[in-house]
Amino acid sequence: MRFRPLRPNATSAPEAADTPAPPELMRAAVIDAVGDADALHIAEIPAPRPVVSELLVRVVAAGVNPIDAKTRAGRGVAAAIPAFPSTLGFDFSGVVVSSPYEAHPLPPGTEVYGMVPFPRTGGSYAEYVVVPSQSVARKPSSLSHVEAAGVPLAALTAWGLVVETAHAHEGQRMLIHAGSGGVGHFAVQLAAYFGAHVTVTASDRNADWLHELGAAVVLDYATTRFEEHVRDADVVIDLVGNTADDIGTRSLQVLRPGGLYIMVPTGGFPGYAEAAEAAGVRATSYKVVPDGDVLATLGRLLDSSAVQVYVDTVYDLDDASAAHTALEHGHTRGKTVLRITDG
Repeated sequence: MRFRPLRPNATSAPEAADTPAPPELMRAAVIDAVGDADALHIAEIPAPRPVVSELLVRVVAAGVNPIDAKTRAGRGVAAAIPAFPSTLGFDFSGVVVSSPYEAHPLPPGTEVYGMVPFPRTGGSYAEYVVVPSQSVARKPSSLSHVEAAGVPLAALTAWGLVVETAHAHEGQRMLIHAGSGGVGHFAVQLAAYFGAHVTVTASDRNADWLHELGAAVVLDYATTRFEEHVRDADVVIDLVGNTADDIGTRSLQVLRPGGLYIMVPTGGFPGYAEAAEAAGVRATSYKVVPDGDVLATLGRLLDSSAVQVYVDTVYDLDDASAAHTALEHGHTRGKTVLRITDG
């Protein structure tokens, strides 16, 4: 008996026919060395080629995150960049160009979103990326590529903080610092979705919006000392650290005995573990884990409108340096996104 090779199903065949082959070269926003925002510039570099279980994806839009700016400036994960020029960027939304095998569940033409393993591979500020197939999911159908590109890193981080680490549940008292940022606005929504009583520090201009997202209390960090209003919190999610007004140290004071302090920014609070132990509370840092299954779950929440993504500003790829400058000035609501190619 002879077996015929599997072919893409009828629904994926038209998609594959519409997917152009990648060029030898692609445009990307790269750095030749660490430096200020002007270090980012556009260059033509070799397009990546997938191996083994990787997908090749044409990027339509890429998220811009604080870790990108820190890395460009020589902090973040800059020490792990293997060579220059280096293409920055972790998350993206785009279209699959090639899959590992014919019957793969994400065939060519599929719209996907996810995270690349930067700095081990080139980042998402480029026309094409290679990405492990386990690190992506189908793009939420209700979102544009620009909106979807603002989701992966921030929402996966928020999920890891709120669901996997804090174990958000009904009646839990949670304080979230910088609730209006990329990670913060997802964390507020997920904590409220799972029943937690959420207090947020943010600027006053974002108060009404954060209440709409599910925050029970919004404290204006410019005029209010949060420790005068928060007592016996079960969890503090700190997206700032001691780099601004000793927020980390002050946060340990508002936790109940045995409460949990979660430190997010790398290097934001040196010695947090020892300080937490002295205060009689638990503490941990957190690093995002790319996970296609969680992205699929988040996609269902986004399509049902239980969770929303807010994109503050969209820049063209040519303006990547301007996007970094704006991000470093702070006070961005939600996410900043680069438009890479046509959708």
